[in-house]
Parts: sequence; C-alpha cells; structure tokens
Amino acid sequence: MPLGFVESEFGEQELRLLDAALSAGPDVSALLHTRSSARCLLREAAAQAFSVPDLGTRLSIADFFARAFALAGDVESCLAMRYEALLLREAKYPDDLHLQVSNEEWLTFAKDCLDNGFYTIASKAFANALVHIDPSCPRYLDPTNSILKKDKINGISGLQNLAKSLSALRSVQTQSAEYMKRKASEVNDKCNLHLQKAKLPGSSMFRLGENVNAIIVHSIWDPETTSVSVASSAAVSLRKPVK
Repeated sequence: MPLGFVESEFGEQELRLLDAALSAGPDVSALLHTRSSARCLLREAAAQAFSVPDLGTRLSIADFFARAFALAGDVESCLAMRYEALLLREAKYPDDLHLQVSNEEWLTFAKDCLDNGFYTIASKAFANALVHIDPSCPRYLDPTNSILKKDKINGISGLQNLAKSLSALRSVQTQSAEYMKRKASEVNDKCNLHLQKAKLPGSSMFRLGENVNAIIVHSIWDPETTSVSVASSAAVSLRKPVK
C-alpha cells in the first residue's frame, strides 16, 4: 500500500465523515447498530492496513485508527492503536528529542490503560515512563528538581505496582473461575454417570418385564394350557358383580 493511498484514504476528511456517520441516526438503537458495524469494519481495515513494512506509513496508520476507534467508542482497539503508535515512534525516532515518546506521553497512556482495566499493558507503559525520566537532563541537576524527580518516580512506581497487583489479582480470579468451571463440569459428569448407572436396573427390569409378558402371552395361547387359561378367565368373570 503506497503512502499516497494512506494519505488519501486515512486522513482528516475520512475522520470527519466517520464522525458525521456515527452521529446520524433516527434513534438510539440505530446509532448503536451503526457504531457496532463501524467498529467491525474498522478492525478489518486496520488489520489489512498494517501489512505495509514502512515504519512511517504504519505510524500514520496507527495514529489514524487510534482516532477512528475513539470516535467509534472502541476503547480497547483505540488503546491498542495508541500503544502501536508509541512503539513505532520509539523504533523510528530513538534519538530525536522532538519526535521520540516523552515521559508524559507514556504516563498518560499508562493511566488510560489502568483506568480502563488493561493492567498488563499499563504496567509496561509505566515502566517506559520511568525509563524516559532522564537523570542526565540538566533540569534535574537542581536540588529542587531532584526532589520533584524523586517524587515523580515514586508516584509512577506506585502506579506500576498497583497495575501489577491488579493484573495478578485478575489472573488469580481467572484461574479460580476456570478451576470452578472445571470442577462443576467434573461434578456434572459424575452425576450423569450416576444417573446412567441408576437407570441400568430399570432397563433390565423393563427387558425382564417384556420377557415375562411374552411368556404369559405364550402360555395363554399354548394349546396345552388353554383350558387353564379359559378356566381362569371364567373364574374372574364369575367374581364380577352382575349388573
């Protein structure tokens, strides 16, 4: 995909059109349906667009889709695109002080991830924010700034530890839920097996009953026992009250 295509297809005009489309609708239900459809289409388009190898082009694509997903209300995809854009900038401009990712950008992104429940990525972003506090920078040589720097590091470290704790807690909760689900499945299997075993005597008795009925029918119509059968029937009929 050439850069010209990216600029023409993924630019400000397209974002304005997307915003207008997502804001138009006869009712709330129609708007929700439009947003849901837009999110699906944007995910498909993003997956195809990132097939280009050029870092600059991919950076432009990531920036566009981060804004597009924000308009569509897809928080997870928006954060994913923002993370991709930050990593691409890190790779493309490692030594450019004006274009490399700043501590504030990593910190803002990390807080957004933390607020929206993406704790693992938040922890990584907080780590990157710490890395970008450069102790060799002249502004930190002043004693006052040194104290501020220490407070900032402590604050970011605290948030990173919080993100790690929440991530670990979620992992434990997920494992517990999976364990309970597995145990419930095992109990259900045992119950089904018990019910199957409990049904075996009944089915055997059913087959036994069928055999008994067959023997009775055979004996009733057996020529050698016909007189007994007839006599028994007569005896039964004699015991019935006369109407």
